Amino acid sequence: MNLQIRQETKPDIKSSRRISNLRNGLEGLQQLGNDLDSLDGLLMQLSNVTGKNTLKTVERMRKDVAAFEPTITVLGQVKSGKTTLVNAMAGWADLLPSDVNPWTSVVTSLHMKPASRRAETGATFQFMTEKNWDRLLNQGGRIGEMASRAGAESELAKIGEQIEKVRAKAQRRLGRKFDLLLGETHSYGYFDKNLLERYIVLGDDFGEEDSEQGRFADILSSADLHLNSEALPVPLCLRDTPGVNDTFMMREQVTIQALRTSKFCVVVLSAGQALTSVDMGLIRLISNLKSRNVLIFVNRIDELPDPVNQVPEIENSIRQTLHDRQGPEDADILFGSAYWANKALSGDIEGMSDLSGKALCDWAEVVLDANSGKLAPLEMVWELSGIGHLFQALSDRVIEGQGEQLLQKTAKNALTVATSEQAAGMVRIGAKGAGEDTLSANRALRAFRDISTFHEQAFDAELDAAIADYHTRADRAHAKFMDRALRSLLTHLETFGKDHVWDYDPVGLRMLLRSAHSAFGARVRSLAQSRFEAAMADVAELYAKTYGSAVENIQMAHAVLPDLPAPISLGQTIALDFNDGWWISWWNRIRGFNAFSKRFQNLIARETEDFMTQSKEIQTRQVRDIAKDCLRDFFKQHDEIIQDINSATDAKEIGKLFENGEDGQKRAQLGALIAQFGALVGQDSVDVGVAAQ
Repeated sequence: MNLQIRQETKPDIKSSRRISNLRNGLEGLQQLGNDLDSLDGLLMQLSNVTGKNTLKTVERMRKDVAAFEPTITVLGQVKSGKTTLVNAMAGWADLLPSDVNPWTSVVTSLHMKPASRRAETGATFQFMTEKNWDRLLNQGGRIGEMASRAGAESELAKIGEQIEKVRAKAQRRLGRKFDLLLGETHSYGYFDKNLLERYIVLGDDFGEEDSEQGRFADILSSADLHLNSEALPVPLCLRDTPGVNDTFMMREQVTIQALRTSKFCVVVLSAGQALTSVDMGLIRLISNLKSRNVLIFVNRIDELPDPVNQVPEIENSIRQTLHDRQGPEDADILFGSAYWANKALSGDIEGMSDLSGKALCDWAEVVLDANSGKLAPLEMVWELSGIGHLFQALSDRVIEGQGEQLLQKTAKNALTVATSEQAAGMVRIGAKGAGEDTLSANRALRAFRDISTFHEQAFDAELDAAIADYHTRADRAHAKFMDRALRSLLTHLETFGKDHVWDYDPVGLRMLLRSAHSAFGARVRSLAQSRFEAAMADVAELYAKTYGSAVENIQMAHAVLPDLPAPISLGQTIALDFNDGWWISWWNRIRGFNAFSKRFQNLIARETEDFMTQSKEIQTRQVRDIAKDCLRDFFKQHDEIIQDINSATDAKEIGKLFENGEDGQKRAQLGALIAQFGALVGQDSVDVGVAAQ
């Protein structure tokens, strides 16, 4: 049974001071917010003049506009200052605990509402399921699975000991509630620091194991916080992911899942720390995203002794690493300090360390322009922190991506509804041309549903064929990789013997699979465009045949396939990514060349089994569902339109009402709305009306 708790309390979390430039970088989102509000206003007007069936379509569009919440996933290893950055972006200096090492696999999502849409503050915590815990306990997570396949008994034993320690600590804290909590949800009508530390911070960091702090952290799966933001003009979700450097690699799995449902990510690196193997893992994950969807924020420049000269060197090093590791080379790299930002938010800039203060002054000389002299000290520190530049980059991406797509899609669909409603009025006043060969209403609806069934089944078959071809190409790439890796292993053994540890970069496999996935995505997009156009042509022909000249001005919107999800799972760690003690331990256990080759084949074949399943099954299922839903939504909209047109009364007396009475006013409203929706999409984006046959 899920726990619902409603409690009013005053959070002891410090909100931001009144910094006048807190909205710097968000100007574009302000305009987007205005556009969405205007669009919703037009949809509300449209809902007052539609039939009962198309009203459902308009209500769905309004829900889509209201639910608009771009998600930004923040990645980084522990101690990169990632959570401190999230706090700064949220405008709450100490919102999430950042002064401890939150050793837990929790993704914390901050759902922020703008001041104009204030929502109730609250928190929801989801616990791990029995299946999650059983996999960790019996298999040791991803590391345990790899160690088991490699026959690394000592490594597996150490992992088992660690898991048992975690379980024992959790059971001591929770007692008999441990098993009862698995799979449950706790919801609160508030949140404060004590509540957050109880759920998302590991208790051992505070010393007292029987303390309430960290009570649920070991078995928590995710946390969702709902709060209001004075600075944001549109809703926004910030996802603070756990650092990915933990023994069980649980964090990698939850990070992959978070990226699957997010359009943009911010990778946080520490300015004072060279790129580590953990950072390489992050680069491996983001290498499968479009460069435009990735921002790299180099944090902690406040700790650099000479930021002016060191920042260019750090950027060059990161660029070279991205190039060498096939990462998104064109990704924007920004530099800043979440520490400075939070000092500005809390009004405590006098409390900076000497090193940080010197770095701030040095950085100000190259970043601030002449106009910056007008800024108050808090505003100046906020500007130097880089948060405004980060917001600007994110705003640009949200606007040109999800924002513009939602505006265009909704306006086009609204235009279809408005023009079809106008056509329904024409049918009511008997606007069919004399002698036109038309279908009856019932026959028309049956014919339409035959059309939708035909195209949905045909599209399903086309997607099946595309997926089958992708499977063939992916399997071929996998076999080729296995063959090359095995030949490399044998050559190494013949040349150096077993006393030199062999390593082999699996980047080749990832590149082959990424190429295969790219070709698959392009094929699905081509198939979708052809199928959508054919479906629209058949529906347009049916409209014309059924309703004649009455519908020739309906402006039908294309079904548009949105951006397809990136193949995030290709960044998942596999055994060959390790070039450390774990791999050396495996290597030293094998005796004899034949044993090497056989054990290697067995290890990599089994280790890449899940990797291939993710690529072949889960990713393709996502793409299929998106494409099919797009076509299904198109037919659903027109099904409702046809039902409304068919419900029209064909009485000639109604004609007068359309000219002078209530229906006349309705037609005038529709005409005005059609003009406004047309202006939103632009005349070049509007499909021509249905032509009478």
